[in-house]
Amino acid sequence: MKSMRYVILRDDDTNALTPPECLDYLYRPFLERGMPVNLSVIPEVRTNVLQPDGQPEGFLMARTGKEAATVPIGENSRLISYLTANEGYHIVQHGCHHDYLEFERTDHDEVVRRLEHGAQRLLEAGLGRSRVFVAPYDRLSRDSLAAVAGRFEVVSTGWFELRGLPCAWWPQYAMRTLRQRPHWKAGQSFLLSHPGCLLSHRRPLETMLDAIRTTAESQSVTVLVTHWWEYFINNEPDKAFIDVLHQTADYLASESGIRVVTFEDLADGRVPLH
Repeated sequence: MKSMRYVILRDDDTNALTPPECLDYLYRPFLERGMPVNLSVIPEVRTNVLQPDGQPEGFLMARTGKEAATVPIGENSRLISYLTANEGYHIVQHGCHHDYLEFERTDHDEVVRRLEHGAQRLLEAGLGRSRVFVAPYDRLSRDSLAAVAGRFEVVSTGWFELRGLPCAWWPQYAMRTLRQRPHWKAGQSFLLSHPGCLLSHRRPLETMLDAIRTTAESQSVTVLVTHWWEYFINNEPDKAFIDVLHQTADYLASESGIRVVTFEDLADGRVPLH
């Protein structure tokens, strides 16, 4: 008998400029089936963040140019009302401002300030204190990783490298590598990696669902990462890409051997980490 497989759907970059209609268009098929969606929420988004090519970040697509330099998530009352009215959304702290490589910094005091400021902004918005942390761009310095793991029960990122880990974690990392496991635990924190953004406009649509199936059925726990703003081109929905997302919902709902869960389910021991 096959063992149960678990999928954690992680959508990054919800922020004070995110139209709630965009989220609902994407995730209504998941919510209606009782499948949770883990939203990585930027607590106080910086409104002039640029990509390496000099273009504004995609998650700022609703920017008008009249916004303040940073905008707390709580200032979008329509978004907050929408999120709190739909219990299928589970809020994850996504950095603080989402500056470029925000948590690759090594200034411990500044890292802690941003972690605490971000947590406070989520609390002020009525979204609670998250037990889970996702760093912008999935990048964490050794100092940042230690600070994050000391405050959150789950850290979700792209990958882990020995040189980027606190020395005290090296034995656990060696064991994880020996056993070829994508997820592990150091101290009181679960450390989860993911297989890249399988739901991305940078990947071919025709093979996307097959890649998701192969990954979900080959791992005990798969963190499936996507970004809400990638489904909209010039503020218009990319219907072909959205169809693949909704086909993913159909697939996950129809597979009796797969269960869609939250990061908290794992932290609380309802999902075996092996």
